[in-house]
Amino acid sequence: MITPVVEGPLTGPELDELFQASWPGHRTTDFTPVLARRLLHVTARRDGRLVGYVNVVGDGGVHAFLLDTTVHPGERRAGLGVALVRAAAAAARERGAHWLHVDFEPHLTRFHEACGFRPTAAGLMDLRPEAPAPPA
Repeated sequence: MITPVVEGPLTGPELDELFQASWPGHRTTDFTPVLARRLLHVTARRDGRLVGYVNVVGDGGVHAFLLDTTVHPGERRAGLGVALVRAAAAAARERGAHWLHVDFEPHLTRFHEACGFRPTAAGLMDLRPEAPAPPA
């Protein structure tokens, strides 16, 4: 089993490489602003290569938000994603968070339940320019 590391060394180019391998259609991204605004991140490596990542951002108070849980396709279905999320939750708790929020698509429900999340009612607004306008 690969051991997740809280605040392990991480560069934008290697994160971009992981996203390229893991997310079809991912476009090259400058991760500098993402890494600068995080509360914490958790990484996992195999033979020095980044194979897992999760980002946690906070509101400066008791709420933290789990983002970008990513596991390299060659490392999936072995428990690494759950280990990354659990390490992130423990680290967020240590930094004062009381609540860890996550949004996900329905097909990821079982994964997030295995991580310890429970369903709640939430709202989401699409702010992209091409998104349909919200109802009046």
